[in-house]
Amino acid sequence: MPFVRLWRALLLSIVAVALGVSGAFAQGIGNTGNPLIEQQRGIIQAYSARADELEKQIAAHAEHDGQLVEVRLKLEALARELLASAVAFRPRLAEINARLDQLGPAPPEGQQELDIVAAERAGLIAEKGEINAVLGLAESLSIRVNGMIEKIGTMRSELFRNVLTKRYSLTDAFDSELLKDVSEEYWSFYRAVSSWLRFVVQYKFQSVLAATFFALVAAAVLLVGGRRVFGRLFVTDPPAEDLSYLSRLSVAFWSTLLPTMAVAVFLLATLFFFNYFNVLRGDIGIYLTSLFGVIGIVFCVNRLANAALAPKLPNWRLIAIDSRTAWQLIAIVTAMAVVIGFNSFLAVVNNTMGSPLSLTIARSFLAATIVGVLLILIGLLRDEHGQWRPWRAWLRYTAIGLGVFIILTALLGYIGLATFVSMQVVVTGTVLITAYIGFLSARAIGAEGGFAETSIGRWLAAKSTTDATTLDQIGLIVSLLINLMVLLLFLPLILFMWGFQPGDIQAWAYKLGAGFSIGTFRFSPTGILTGIVVFVIGYFVTRWFQAWLDGSVMARGRLDTGVRNSIRTVVGYAGLALATLIAISSAGIDLSSFALVAGGLSLGIGFGLQNVVSNFVSGLILLAERPFKAGDWIVAGNVSGTVKKISVRATEIETFQRQSVILPNSELINSAVGNWTHRNKLGRVDVKVGVAYGTDVKRVHALLLDIAKNHPLVLKNPEPFVLFANFGPTALEFEVRVFLADVLNGGTVQNDIRFSILETFEGEGIEIPSAPRAEFPKQQDRWPTDDERDEAGLIEERAQEAAAMAERKAARRRGGRPRKPDPG
Repeated sequence: MPFVRLWRALLLSIVAVALGVSGAFAQGIGNTGNPLIEQQRGIIQAYSARADELEKQIAAHAEHDGQLVEVRLKLEALARELLASAVAFRPRLAEINARLDQLGPAPPEGQQELDIVAAERAGLIAEKGEINAVLGLAESLSIRVNGMIEKIGTMRSELFRNVLTKRYSLTDAFDSELLKDVSEEYWSFYRAVSSWLRFVVQYKFQSVLAATFFALVAAAVLLVGGRRVFGRLFVTDPPAEDLSYLSRLSVAFWSTLLPTMAVAVFLLATLFFFNYFNVLRGDIGIYLTSLFGVIGIVFCVNRLANAALAPKLPNWRLIAIDSRTAWQLIAIVTAMAVVIGFNSFLAVVNNTMGSPLSLTIARSFLAATIVGVLLILIGLLRDEHGQWRPWRAWLRYTAIGLGVFIILTALLGYIGLATFVSMQVVVTGTVLITAYIGFLSARAIGAEGGFAETSIGRWLAAKSTTDATTLDQIGLIVSLLINLMVLLLFLPLILFMWGFQPGDIQAWAYKLGAGFSIGTFRFSPTGILTGIVVFVIGYFVTRWFQAWLDGSVMARGRLDTGVRNSIRTVVGYAGLALATLIAISSAGIDLSSFALVAGGLSLGIGFGLQNVVSNFVSGLILLAERPFKAGDWIVAGNVSGTVKKISVRATEIETFQRQSVILPNSELINSAVGNWTHRNKLGRVDVKVGVAYGTDVKRVHALLLDIAKNHPLVLKNPEPFVLFANFGPTALEFEVRVFLADVLNGGTVQNDIRFSILETFEGEGIEIPSAPRAEFPKQQDRWPTDDERDEAGLIEERAQEAAAMAERKAARRRGGRPRKPDPG
């Protein structure tokens, strides 16, 4: 009884503790003060405040395209942060849903349920409701942010349309106050620049010198390094006459690109170091940035014109014109660039200083009109003989038409449109022409034999053993790299010229990196590129590891060549498989998404790829069991030769006629294969020879055995053996059997032994009978065999008996006694 009371007390204690814990748990569940919910609710409220501020900025900068782009970038970043905030609830929601599935639905009315289960279910449902409420707030804010992004896009389109279609009154611009406004703007600009120059001379002169020096060093490094690396591509040879179009294209492209890049590096480095040394103030920094941009554009245009037209080197000219016309074109094109650049610089000055609208209209009108006149002059150019230029008529008429269009639009008051067209003709035209020359150069280099005609190709061919095929492959890679470089370098420039902002490209780059979805598959170009880079790195690491393992580890271990080949092959396939898996993972591709593909592949294997799989499995068996290895002499059916390579699909065998035979691995597994060098290269070779009947066979045996023993490659143990093989129809047949340490030397040994036999038999007077000839079968001389002698004697005896019997019969017919046969 005491024992029963003890157990009863213990059970009551356990129940009391359980009820206390469950009550506390239920109380905690009922209070859904989840810190994650409170934290995310506060974050979303902060995001909402940021969205309100950005909406005010949209209204404040409605007329400024660049400011709108910056606001859009902030809104897109806010949208990504909202998405991350929503994702933060995903693990907790998964836990809640899993627990609710375990608890099951609430029982129908009339059925009882434990209080702890009901309390836990109610708490989880309440927490899930709060999370959904917070997610609803995030979704509403996300919709609002996306709407603001779309609004900015609409506003920017409208701004661009207004710039091109807005009409201004020229009479209001060219009024009596114009000269006064110009004078005031000039002196204001002069005072700003002069005050900054005095400040620089007094306080920042050493900093300016240091910044300029560092910028010159950066530009010099690029220019000198580029000339050392690419100098063969753009250094002209004045005496050269027979020049390929590829050479002229290459010189035009690289002699434009590299110096322009050097100037750009100098200008950008100057700005960077000026800012680093605090040389620039706000307005001067804006002016200097614009001025440097103008200098870069004018230099690029002038450099391209000189490279393409080559006024001093007619042989390097891309366009078939005379030198006088080339100089005129260069002057006109450079003048257009200067006018456009100067107009752009003055536009920045006017915007910074808040110049009157009339001054802006007059400036843009004059610049557009000058560019239009210069375009008309290009179309009206004649050569030195007074003839029209030999270019196509549509090109001449296009230049004249563009010039007339710019002038007319400016006269009608569409200053924005005229300025935009002028800018595109000069700047975008320069960029497109340079890019086009680059694409033509890349295409010429990638053509068959094109890279071999370049200076670098000729240098590689002269300094190395590179063949034509390898040069073509290098040319294809170089062509691809040039195309990619031209695309990445010039496409953003063209986009900038057409009104896009750096923020636009940044947003596109983010969207491109984020990827896109096709069904259930999600692809990211950045991820795919990363996967390709990872695979290439894994491929080269695998090849390096194979070479190191074979040349350093296995070579020192004195492993057999076949073993080394098998290990190297297995390591190679394992490395490539591992690199492929890592690359796919790096690309962000879910391997589970390939389940359908794997099912289809297995179905294809069952129908059409079973032979491929059979050969693959057979290759793995050959590499594992190694019935033969690389370097072995095998016989497979009608094929006999040396194994050169064992892959997972087929085995390469080189016959003794130097013919490469590719045998599927399944045939080598399912058929009999003879291996002369399976365990070692020890083997026996035979040499057959016949001597004439009547020859001393023991003497022949001794001579043959002596010849075999005296050969240096014949082993002493097992010792050579000479077999008296047969009494042939024309000769006594012998067989010399010798053993060699390397059976692959059998052909050489057989050849030497045959020569020795001929020399020895000739010296000993031993005759080797010739084989019977089909055209003279009766002239064959040979010794009869014993069987033939017995058969001939029997025939003779039977003939004699037949003759005696015939004689007796004849005597009986005569009635007398028969005569005795003649003993002769």
